[in-house]
Amino acid sequence: MRMNVVLVFASVVLYACGPAVTDDPFNGDSPDGAPGQADARQSPNEFADAAPPEACSKMDILFVIDDSGSMSEEQSNLASNFPAFINVINNYVNQSGDALDYRIGITTTGRDLNYTISVGGISLPFSESGDNGALRQGSGMTRRWLERNDPNAASTFASVAQVGTGGPSIEMPLLAVDWALNDRVADGTNAGFLRDDALLALVILTDEDDCSREDNNFTISSDACTPNTPPQVHTVDSYISMLDTVKGERGRWATAVIAGPSSCTSDFGDAIEATRLKQFVADTGENAVFSSICNGDLSSALQDALDKFSAACESFPPIP
Repeated sequence: MRMNVVLVFASVVLYACGPAVTDDPFNGDSPDGAPGQADARQSPNEFADAAPPEACSKMDILFVIDDSGSMSEEQSNLASNFPAFINVINNYVNQSGDALDYRIGITTTGRDLNYTISVGGISLPFSESGDNGALRQGSGMTRRWLERNDPNAASTFASVAQVGTGGPSIEMPLLAVDWALNDRVADGTNAGFLRDDALLALVILTDEDDCSREDNNFTISSDACTPNTPPQVHTVDSYISMLDTVKGERGRWATAVIAGPSSCTSDFGDAIEATRLKQFVADTGENAVFSSICNGDLSSALQDALDKFSAACESFPPIP
């Protein structure tokens, strides 16, 4: 969370759910050169064969993207890779012969915030504005999310996903998820996006750690997060419990976090260790995956997300 730097990208689609795509950069061996990933997905509808008829028929995908000053390259890389994802989910057909009913929404890691940085006897006040969990609505969009039959979905996503680099310097992706699915639904802003019978798929993209807090007008020594300062910074497990409550049980949501496994430097620039986001993935369990933002290319991390969402869809608990 460097000064004037904030971001979270949050959730993708299920690659294994769909048929193989010609010239798909995510098909075949992984970008890291690890063999065998393509073999595990040779059957176009392999997880539809194993799942009950209602499984994987719907997916609500939420991207939480860091919009701080250091995130320009990552946003562009995400936008360039997204058409391959749209191609996969558009071609997926479930066991009943129906196409996947998906929704894709985008928000950022920032919230409206006033705080002061006090260093060496000098106090610097900051007043920053964020999306507060509201889904972004780009030009030509008739609602705050994209759906299967929307024209030019890939190019629209590419435009909306480049959320800019003028967001708040304190990244709060977990709070953004909470507000997007609760507060902004309750006040009507995001109403209609979330469906009870759809897998909720979250993607968080950031080069900082999570520092989710709801207080205001506080004083800190820098914009770097101090991750374990309750009650100001909420516990990671409180957000996992929130998602369990929103979806009814753990098996109906999945997450992919793309952040720093440690402090690192890549073609994207510098990233710090995302301690809280690593804990979020570890405590969520089998429906979560953490991928490194330090590779300088998001294709491998997005493949990890697709694989995880596919597995979650395969075991999606039926709605009574």
